[in-house]
Amino acid sequence: MKNNFRENIGQAARSVKSEDFDYDLPEGKIAKYPVPCRDESKLLVWENGEVSQSLFKHIPAILPTGAFLVFNNTKVVRARLFFLKETGARIEIFCLEPFLPADYQLSFRQAGSVEWKCMVGNARKWKSGKLTQTIRIDNSEVFLSAEIVKKEKEDFIIRFEWGGGFTFSEVIENAGAIPIPPYLKRKSEETDNTRYQTVYARDKGSVAAPTAGLHFTQQVLGQLKQKGIKSGELTLHVGAGTFHPVKSETIGGHTMHNESVAVSLEFLKKLASHREKVIAIGTTSIRSLESLYWLGVQLMENPVPDKAFHVSQWEPYEKRHKLTPQNALALITGYMEKNNLKEFGFSTQLIIVPGYEFKIIDGMLTNFHQPRSTLLMLITAFLGNDWQKVYRYALENNFRFLSYGDSNLYLK
Repeated sequence: MKNNFRENIGQAARSVKSEDFDYDLPEGKIAKYPVPCRDESKLLVWENGEVSQSLFKHIPAILPTGAFLVFNNTKVVRARLFFLKETGARIEIFCLEPFLPADYQLSFRQAGSVEWKCMVGNARKWKSGKLTQTIRIDNSEVFLSAEIVKKEKEDFIIRFEWGGGFTFSEVIENAGAIPIPPYLKRKSEETDNTRYQTVYARDKGSVAAPTAGLHFTQQVLGQLKQKGIKSGELTLHVGAGTFHPVKSETIGGHTMHNESVAVSLEFLKKLASHREKVIAIGTTSIRSLESLYWLGVQLMENPVPDKAFHVSQWEPYEKRHKLTPQNALALITGYMEKNNLKEFGFSTQLIIVPGYEFKIIDGMLTNFHQPRSTLLMLITAFLGNDWQKVYRYALENNFRFLSYGDSNLYLK
């Protein structure tokens, strides 16, 4: 009976229709630029079915006392590189994730050469050979080249080489541009270098910002601390897959993108000991936190894993466990202490759609999402059909949508 139950849950989740998450988003509702002051953005509040609005700067007074906020401290890298061929053809290389070495921090510290998985714009004009350009780093001229190593489905493995003893972090910081979302339909500008980063961004690796965090200012963070609201940080490096629309008729035909996550032992212990509401700042934090539960389940089933930790797309819909969130987190911290690990790294392909049972979070802060997106499906898994009421309210009350738009706080 239990297997049949999980099969039914899995079938129902895969049968979710993408058309049920469509809505009319006029171009004029998409925020092309952020508001002048981060915390002056509007804030929509949904609490147990009731909808109201405020300004983001008032969020310290709105959040429940004793809440634990979880932030994603990833930092957006200047991942878009442009080269000109001798023919005049302009080639764009969009760095997605490190390939050799595969670790983000190792790759950014590398000097001389690295290989990255990339998207290539105008690839038909670049079949082979090296692309080159000269950049300036600390008043030094640096020769940078790019060469195709191999093609992988729609992406490419690109080898970058340079001299001068500089790190790849320094190279990309001086040669690249901030990869603002494609739906903004404009080139990145100087203001995007700061405004498309959270004020608490620290660990480099994302090619898209965790946009729910863009509204926070140091003043708001200080007020939250004064109120006694606790917080913790994790790192999920946001990939370009976050912008991929669901093209299949049902979500079962959509392949969820894979992203890398890291959490510290200190963070996990704080999270496990917290007994009040856990509120995730952004969908990346939600996916990371919920993935932790299923990693705990994996460790319960196999205390000595023989492969890298990974949460697959449909794993939560195929397993049924009575493991409590605290016990799941305890299994992870126990594994870390046994293996003298201060940081726990894993990857997640978790997709959250209606039918998913949230294990860790009690609330979320997020922005307004694109029609037919997996992010909107995630929201619906929490709100139910109220997502339509929320989005209708936002459209009728002149809220600004998508990455540079206004925010939503959902509480149960």
